[in-house]
Amino acid sequence: MHVSFSAPTRLAGLLLGGLLLSALGSGSAQASRIKEVAAVEGVRSNQLTGFGLVVGLDGTGDQTTQMPYTAQGMTNYLQQLGITLPAAAVAQLQLKNVAAVLVTTQLPAFARPGQTLDVNVSSMGNAKSLKGGMLISTPLKGADGEVYALAQGNLVVAGAGAAAAGSKVQINHLSAGRIPAGAQVERSVPTPLLEGNSISLGLEASDFQTARRVAQAINRRFGLGAARALDGRTVRVNAPTDPDARVAFIAEMEELQIEDSVRSAKVVINSRTGSIVLSQAVTLGPCAIAHGNLSITVSTTPVVSQPNALSTGGQTVVTEKSNIQIKQEPGILIQVPAAPQLADVVRALNALGATPQDLLAILQAIKAAGALNAELEVI
Repeated sequence: MHVSFSAPTRLAGLLLGGLLLSALGSGSAQASRIKEVAAVEGVRSNQLTGFGLVVGLDGTGDQTTQMPYTAQGMTNYLQQLGITLPAAAVAQLQLKNVAAVLVTTQLPAFARPGQTLDVNVSSMGNAKSLKGGMLISTPLKGADGEVYALAQGNLVVAGAGAAAAGSKVQINHLSAGRIPAGAQVERSVPTPLLEGNSISLGLEASDFQTARRVAQAINRRFGLGAARALDGRTVRVNAPTDPDARVAFIAEMEELQIEDSVRSAKVVINSRTGSIVLSQAVTLGPCAIAHGNLSITVSTTPVVSQPNALSTGGQTVVTEKSNIQIKQEPGILIQVPAAPQLADVVRALNALGATPQDLLAILQAIKAAGALNAELEVI
């Protein structure tokens, strides 16, 4: 047996492997519309979910002996249709063509009864495939427990699979599907858009400079005092009380342009995948870095001990002899110059020739040394 652990520090094409970067170069200041950085508070979608059954499967449904809720769900559905099964019959149900699923969708703002929604259907049991199945009537509830939509229809599963004699071939995912326009809205959710004589804008990210510029842009267009920033995330705007005038006011306000503020300097590290993302404002101070190789090799050799040919009562014994070797190569001290722009930071990190996994430790060490002018976030 031979096991080897190594941490190499040289790999061509570092950024292609795990370093994902935003657009290079400082560039000139750009303008964004208010609708791209803020949204009217109260105008939001709501998540709906429900428990349902998919029928019509070709023997690829749940094994009801292992998934009792599938049989219970079918029994409840039959009772609603006026069919009552005895307890003994329920215990013996073998519904290979039925699968228990969870149905989810989003109820958009201003949705009215009669409108249709796309729904996602996901198996919650051990069904092999939902392909060819049909979702029977499923009520979709909100967080308050009320029913806001009903879902039903044939599933669209973008996949295929076949199995025979212990062999199996599958393309894409077969335990989840989608029903276009598969739900119908039954109840609308009231929104506070037309309440009061003002509306509130919620910024996508908390930033005092952006809130200030949004208020300034609105005041330049609609007059001084039309808007004021309450904090780094909320802007209060005076709006007409007439519904038609308020909709026109919001439509015009959302198209107003503001100058983009300088984004915060941040380095996001995904320790599970080795991905690293640097924002545009990241800068690097002068520093010196050394990162060496460490290789640990563990090898095991079987050793057989046999008794002599004329001995009595002896037996063959197999033992293992382990050999551990540790090899550490000296790291080369590399001087990294100051990098005032993102392109310079990329060139400096590429000069190290480190793998993305090694770069995770290097960036944290640079931050601890005070040479990385950015916020370090590990996800």
